[in-house]
Amino acid sequence: MPCKVAAFYQFAVLDDFRALREPLRTVGARLGLKGSVLLAAEGINGTVAGEPDAIDAWVAELRHGALFAGRLDNLELKFSQSAGMPFQRFKVRLKKEIVTLGDAAADPARRVGTYVAPAKWNALIASPDTLVIDTRNAFEVAMGTFEGAVDPGLKSFGEFKDFAARHLDPARHRRIAMFCTGGIRCEKASAHLLARGFAEVYHLKGGILKYLEEMPEQQSSFRGECFVFDERVALGHGLRERDKGQKAHE
Repeated sequence: MPCKVAAFYQFAVLDDFRALREPLRTVGARLGLKGSVLLAAEGINGTVAGEPDAIDAWVAELRHGALFAGRLDNLELKFSQSAGMPFQRFKVRLKKEIVTLGDAAADPARRVGTYVAPAKWNALIASPDTLVIDTRNAFEVAMGTFEGAVDPGLKSFGEFKDFAARHLDPARHRRIAMFCTGGIRCEKASAHLLARGFAEVYHLKGGILKYLEEMPEQQSSFRGECFVFDERVALGHGLRERDKGQKAHE
């Protein structure tokens, strides 16, 4: 049965995140959703799937419901489709960070890099003065990335700090543009670089998924497919599911 899939996140002050876990579980169960939601003091991050009306009700609860009381009014949100249910169960987990970097100075709720809309991304990364960095894990990069992007060779996002310390210099790298799947890792990465003294830091708003959704394929600088953390494995332009006959890159 076809499903609507919602990927979402927002960095926001959620001091009561522990108390939100069970009410969110209840809402998800009532709506018949499956997927995964992460809650931390710094915000929310998740991907859920269900019937279209149920997904719409879930988004309305996050944005306008009593649970969050308007704290998620800037929710970053992307919709896609799945030919079948791409998750096995519904989980709400408590975390120290909604995306793990381990740098207390990197606070996206306070300061992040400059957002770049998909329509303006090609021009930015085509500039010879721009260092383009893919902040995803190496196996994700292997499935698809933007032309000319640096692959840091990360096994996990937490290694980005070490990569930046070893290979990036505020004096040499005056303009940096970063991207990731949906935008959340870049928010943390850009906050980290700004805290280290980098002056000009950009990131793709909505990530690769928003770019693939909005950018016509004939104008695209993305090559390959975008790995997603569910049973669809990867999405292409127009957020099309990969051909089930294809094998995922290891």
